[in-house]
Amino acid sequence: MADLIKLGVFIAPSQPLEPEIAAKVCEAHGFHFEREKRDKDKGFHKVEEVIKEPEAPVAQPEELLKDRPPIITIMGHVDHGKTSLLDYLRKTRIVAGEAGGITQHIGAYQVEHNGQLLTFLDTPGHAIFSDMRARGADITDIVIIVVAANDGIMPQTVEAIKHAKKANKTIIVAINKIDLPSANVERVKTQLAEQGLQTTDYGGDTEFAEVSALTGKGMDDLLDLMILQSEVLELKANPKAIARAGVIEARVVPGRGTTATVIVESGTLKVGTPFICGPFSGKVRSLINDRGQAIKAAPPGTPVEVIGFEELPNVGDHISEMKNEREAKALATERQEEQRLVRLKPQHRNRMEDLYSMVRDGGGKAQLKIILKCDVQGSVEAIRKAILTIESKKVECTFITAAAGPITESDIAYAESAEAVILGFNVKVEAKAVKAAKAAGVEIKLYSIVYELIDQVREAMLGLLEPLSRESVIGHAEVRQVFKVGRNRAAGSYVTDGRIHRKAHARVIRGGVPVFDGRMSTLRRFQDEVEEVKNGYECGIRLGEFNEYQEGDVIECYKLEKIPQTL
Repeated sequence: MADLIKLGVFIAPSQPLEPEIAAKVCEAHGFHFEREKRDKDKGFHKVEEVIKEPEAPVAQPEELLKDRPPIITIMGHVDHGKTSLLDYLRKTRIVAGEAGGITQHIGAYQVEHNGQLLTFLDTPGHAIFSDMRARGADITDIVIIVVAANDGIMPQTVEAIKHAKKANKTIIVAINKIDLPSANVERVKTQLAEQGLQTTDYGGDTEFAEVSALTGKGMDDLLDLMILQSEVLELKANPKAIARAGVIEARVVPGRGTTATVIVESGTLKVGTPFICGPFSGKVRSLINDRGQAIKAAPPGTPVEVIGFEELPNVGDHISEMKNEREAKALATERQEEQRLVRLKPQHRNRMEDLYSMVRDGGGKAQLKIILKCDVQGSVEAIRKAILTIESKKVECTFITAAAGPITESDIAYAESAEAVILGFNVKVEAKAVKAAKAAGVEIKLYSIVYELIDQVREAMLGLLEPLSRESVIGHAEVRQVFKVGRNRAAGSYVTDGRIHRKAHARVIRGGVPVFDGRMSTLRRFQDEVEEVKNGYECGIRLGEFNEYQEGDVIECYKLEKIPQTL
């Protein structure tokens, strides 16, 4: 691992090495690296096998299509009641336990109303989760924009409306908190019109419902609107087609391993199904529904947790059913090789650009090295992006690793080798990792609120910058007589302006050129030691070990202030 870190390569112990990197490591230890396999006495060989990519989604015959539940995304500004609204629909109380009142990652749930299933996505309202909200709008059929009747439209409300419009999704507005005395529904409608959403009672085509997630008032009306709009959209899918599902969230769960929450888009995802997802393959070992129950199959429109991934998938990737595990693994290998080749060129170019920048600027930036571990992959992406968007011309944040899962002993080893700090968001630290961190002196910071994490990263970046020294001249004195004091000499001086302070810095200027710069060791007024002598008074001055005073020298007295730098 130490060799890899020296080469600037940071990967998990389970990840394969790129051939070029493996060759360098082998060379460093006196070994020869052979890229191809070979059988004894038979030379090199490579068996070529062409694996077909999964077929792209195509229009299905009408007779095979069945109605599917609508996929509904709830969006809006933080604290406008999105999670409370969804919570009311599910008849549970999960909001109170959320740190800082923030939904930390997208969840998927199903609700039944009048015999009709509705699938909900709950997107975070926090500003840094913008990308996650955009992904939610992309997979959904209907977007519910929640607006608090007392606050009206806020910045994240505007952003949510833009995402929904850009994705060309059906929009329903839920005007929430109508139970509050300060509620002003008409003002909200006017603000919606300004954003291009004309409600039906104002002659437009945007459906809306006045609701209270606290009392339940208007909630049935809102559900009726969702079902009505889903009927208008005629949402159908073929449950017998090749299974395909979109990854909404991914994480590492103790006891389960790598898991992902997905929404089945077509076909039926079954236990035992081999699949490809991005550059990784897998086999469905277990399916867990939104109630925590193990199920055998998930039809279209169903949210389900999939267990059986070889590696953590990326949010936004798609699971595609494969013929068998062998073909799934072979295709995963091909995709990984393609990604490796794509990565090589940009990396080398960026390194040359970085080198040029350092030569041009006379040096590089200070670096804050970070290992980031989060509960889910969506949080990893959002927090990493938020940290990288902290503007600084002097400090650069470098991620050694950024992944979902608990903080492990391997993370401690990485941090020790790279001199990095470990940041954990909604994760635990394994017992062995705690001991290893204490032994290695590795710092671990744990958070459950996003803003606190970002703020402390900003403070840590500032902490890497040495304060600037600012000099302020406070006075001058002219040397008028030089006399001996024991083995040393002192300057009999006259303060010409300002003041001379014993604890200040001072320099001797001769003919306009400094000949000594240091601290003042003695300041006397007649025979008395004094702290300060003001303009118009005589004094005796000794500066450190300096003894070469001459009449006519100027002693300039100044103070140095430490000024904190900005990013």
